[in-house]
Amino acid sequence: MRLPLEDDEPPDRDHAAEQRALIGLSLVSGVGPQRLRALLAAFETPKSVFRASRSALTQVDGVGDQTAEAILTFDDGAAVDQEMARAEELGATLVSPWDERFPDRLREIYDPPAYLWMRGTLPTTQAPMVTIVGTRRCSDYGRAQAHHFAAELARRGFTIVSGLAYGVDAAAHKGALDVGGRTLAVLGSGVGRIYPQKHTALAERIAENGAVLSEYGLDADPDAPHFPERNRILSGLALGTLVVESYAEGGALITARLALEQNREVFAVPGAITKDSSRGTNRLIQKGHAKLVMDVEDLLAELPERTVEDAATVDAETVAPESRPDPADELSGEAARLYEALSDTPVHVDALCEETDLDPSTALPVLLELEFKGLVRQLAGKQFRRS
Repeated sequence: MRLPLEDDEPPDRDHAAEQRALIGLSLVSGVGPQRLRALLAAFETPKSVFRASRSALTQVDGVGDQTAEAILTFDDGAAVDQEMARAEELGATLVSPWDERFPDRLREIYDPPAYLWMRGTLPTTQAPMVTIVGTRRCSDYGRAQAHHFAAELARRGFTIVSGLAYGVDAAAHKGALDVGGRTLAVLGSGVGRIYPQKHTALAERIAENGAVLSEYGLDADPDAPHFPERNRILSGLALGTLVVESYAEGGALITARLALEQNREVFAVPGAITKDSSRGTNRLIQKGHAKLVMDVEDLLAELPERTVEDAATVDAETVAPESRPDPADELSGEAARLYEALSDTPVHVDALCEETDLDPSTALPVLLELEFKGLVRQLAGKQFRRS
């Protein structure tokens, strides 16, 4: 599917009407993201789809008589109004292919999304991106490396892209946020249905310092097929994809394969050969599908020099690393006491309470709040340490 460029002129320049038609088309029974892309590729604009004849519609790949009938008989302005009201409630905006905010790199891939619902703000086209992915069941090593690479890249002006999942994804988002950088989360659910729900607070932080994105309806459920499908957006947004930790099979390897198909760079952080959680990344390196990286400089050396210069320019125009606020500086009271008592070494909640002179019933809710802020990590056995 070819998406129009920013300066292309679609047949109808009434963007408000086209966006409304696009929302309506997304609500038609049987028209999912794949069929929607195919319809727009055939008819160019959403309004043109609704104006098409039955015979023209059924000539589109994947569109049969039942779907064509649903398009021809769709007349539910109330549903469109409801979706637009829900978007306003969420603070979400629709980014259509003709919107100047639509990421240029997504226009280049074979099957770009027909639109994106967005909470937050996309970076300028000058800002280069790197995607960081890995297993949900990551080790402390994997989590630390994801946080480290994301933080170092964000300090250099790169926007970090990931999928908001547990494990590596969450660590990558937090790494960028912790140094005042930008990050994008691409969901396998709607932007009004954050998944996993535990990452709702993290999603809010991301929306304030980047964007939460989805090609699915605002309140779409996190259906299993959505996640491998959205991975093409994760890889498509970025110059390259870094796989931090992966088992022999998993979504991160799908993202790496898609990145290669999209002619993007793929990098991998090596792990111990005795660890199942590093088997996927080590195989990527062994087969020559990914470049081994041990530090950020290894990754930057593989990117075009101009890209690195653009990132530095973007960073200089925002907040200098040394002046970025530390989220821990904003803590006070019991939260500050507990955070100060923690270090990188795990400590049991009872020992922590003894040191801070707090009851567990008081300390645990505060520790949970610190965990939501990305400052504290809870380990097995009610042990805690700084993130």
